[in-house]
Amino acid sequence: MPVLHDLVSYCDQLLDVAAFQDYCPNGLQVQGRGEVKKIVSGVTASQALIDAAVGQGADLLLVHHGFFWKGEDPCITRIKQHRIKALLDAELSLLAYHLPLDAHPKLGNNAQLAARLGFSELGRFGDGHGPDLAGFGAPQRPLAAQELGERIESVLQRRPLHIAGGADRISSVGWCTGAAQSFLEAAAQRGLDAFISGEISEPSVHIAREYGIHYYAAGHHATERYGVQALGGHLADHFDIEHVFIDIDNPV
Repeated sequence: MPVLHDLVSYCDQLLDVAAFQDYCPNGLQVQGRGEVKKIVSGVTASQALIDAAVGQGADLLLVHHGFFWKGEDPCITRIKQHRIKALLDAELSLLAYHLPLDAHPKLGNNAQLAARLGFSELGRFGDGHGPDLAGFGAPQRPLAAQELGERIESVLQRRPLHIAGGADRISSVGWCTGAAQSFLEAAAQRGLDAFISGEISEPSVHIAREYGIHYYAAGHHATERYGVQALGGHLADHFDIEHVFIDIDNPV
């Protein structure tokens, strides 16, 4: 049975946390009991997920979106107080990895999304700050724009918002999960036929149309369900402990 410190140290090294400048602390955010028998994972440390983890008798809650984001009110009041109190009362640790979990070449959100959509990854690109996050590659065969949208919907169980910006034949694709619409222009400048992310902003529509690239906004939550599942499953195998993923529905 692993002790909490050993499991956290293993994750920090596995995900190369020190390489990232992030918007939140990565790693152990709330300390609970010292031994870990059961992990519950989920996308966001909401009250619903915390309550579900407590109900499962978990020792550790593993998430992609934790607490203490840059620029937010640091005071432990209202929603944050209720969440943290529930964790402390249950001696439930909170372990959160944001950009490091996006980027991992096998367990990360971007690698997991590409694998599910059937893309072969040829490389990565980014914004010049820290490790590259966005992936680019190709489907097994060229796809019509509508066909790619249907594949995304089938895999993620959520219809993407499609901004048609290019020719109907898609042979190259870029992707980056979550709020990664800022990578759209870089994807277009690489000459990619399409780009997939979680969120979309008003300027994204014009960028896609004017560069001539298809853009698919597939949902922040929907695109980021898979990295934390993969990491939780890996930890369960490595440490011989139990892991349960709980999906708290979020349409965004």
